[in-house]
Amino acid sequence: METQYVLKMDNISKTYFGNKVLKGVHLSVKPGEIHALMGENGAGKSTLMNILFGMPVIHNTGGFEGTIEVDGQPVTIDNPQKAMELGIGMVHQEFMLIPGFTAAENIKLGREITNPSIASAVFGKSMETLDKPRMAADAKKALDTIGLNIPEDTMVRGLPVGYMQFIEIAREIDKTGVRLLIFDEPTAVLTESEADRLLDTMRSLAASGIAIIFITHRIDEVINVTNSLTVLRDGTFVDRVETKDTTAARIAEMMIGRKVEKLVDDTDDTRTLSDDDIMLSLRDFTVDMPGESVRGIDLDLRRGEILGIGGLAGQGKIGIPNGIMGLYHAEGKAVFEGEEIALDKLGDALQRGIAFVSEDRRGVGLLLDESIEENVVFTAMQVNKAFTKNLGFCRLYDKKAAKTHAEEMIKTLDIRCTGPEQYAGRLSGGNQQKVCLARALTTQPKLLMVSEPTRGIDIGAKKLVLEMLVKLNRETGLTIIMVSSELNELRSLCDRIAIVSDGKISRILAPQDSDADFGLAMSGSQAGKNTEKGE
Repeated sequence: METQYVLKMDNISKTYFGNKVLKGVHLSVKPGEIHALMGENGAGKSTLMNILFGMPVIHNTGGFEGTIEVDGQPVTIDNPQKAMELGIGMVHQEFMLIPGFTAAENIKLGREITNPSIASAVFGKSMETLDKPRMAADAKKALDTIGLNIPEDTMVRGLPVGYMQFIEIAREIDKTGVRLLIFDEPTAVLTESEADRLLDTMRSLAASGIAIIFITHRIDEVINVTNSLTVLRDGTFVDRVETKDTTAARIAEMMIGRKVEKLVDDTDDTRTLSDDDIMLSLRDFTVDMPGESVRGIDLDLRRGEILGIGGLAGQGKIGIPNGIMGLYHAEGKAVFEGEEIALDKLGDALQRGIAFVSEDRRGVGLLLDESIEENVVFTAMQVNKAFTKNLGFCRLYDKKAAKTHAEEMIKTLDIRCTGPEQYAGRLSGGNQQKVCLARALTTQPKLLMVSEPTRGIDIGAKKLVLEMLVKLNRETGLTIIMVSSELNELRSLCDRIAIVSDGKISRILAPQDSDADFGLAMSGSQAGKNTEKGE
């Protein structure tokens, strides 16, 4: 007998401005099952769900290829209203609640119950009055269904994050005819107890016949709560498997598994790295960076190594260098060459010889309306008083020295430009990144931290940037921390790779460790945490 699916998406392909982000993807979900949709950041999960929900970003960029069936019938979903009419709801990762409204008002928003009045008979439906008792009764029923015991007239503003998540769910199940719910990273902002409660709610909803698409990176949750799963990788369909027939290690391998090609040419390595020669030591290190919080890590950096820091987006990896540099509030201890960095003093790390190339090169890394020359020498002028002449009562800019140095950096880093006078904002992304690197190197740092050094640049520029980092490390002994979302990059040039999950160090791995090890570490899975490889 043919399997009945509440949803079938076949051969789904999507191209954005010449870049094919989905390539013949399949997704099928049965009634009453919890189906996980998994993959790394950039695998195509969000694009696939945008297609299913009829989001404008899809249809304003040329639409998509492939077919969608709901309950065995072909459908066209060209806007979110059509998706909702078909019984498809979405619980978004970013809350869509109005803080100044009550729980009941948020649950019934857009589907208010009204009573006719004399005014509405004359002036139309817009003059009808809200039937607040019936709206409150509907809201209470939805809240009771998911087990959230709060009065329906509770104001949303000030509620704990977990309560807001449950109100989002209550709003979806209050809709009539809901048959499929999409949960987009629903446990990402919840405490452990709240997450357990949410998973129980998902089981209860599935038992009532509602199908659930569960988007998550957490493999433990998938093993514990789902019936089946689909894995995407780099915009392609990997496999659809029954959860009972697979393992955490296999899921991780499917998510990460790809041929690891060396992105940099092999370079002679005569370095001797000692576990006793620690340049930087972090202890109980926390950073309050929105979206990238660090929640108490211990990490040691050996002198002369390239240490990679990886992990999924929003897990905290980017917060580490930003906290060290004092760009966001940080606590704990950061000891550099035996002396503690003043984390509350912006510029202290820089004064001690730590340079940072930010992931936000346009917002933080560059002076876009200034010349390449001025960008390259600016920080060194402030920190080292380089490229200035001391006249006793004042210091003057040494234009000749600055220009000569800028020309040397342009040549060394192969910055494609018309000359040192060209504005940084008029360079390509790859060349802007090289200017950021040139400015950091001009301070003659003892430690260089680079965050997402190849984001948004083409493959040729990527190779040049990565090869330059290796060359600096091998030829000058420069110690480097490289933060990247690209595992392939980290595995190509790093000595060790610390994987950050949920704001903490999940594991420290060697580049040659298995795809399964990396996948499990990135997902925060408890499997395989007994050993800390690469330390």
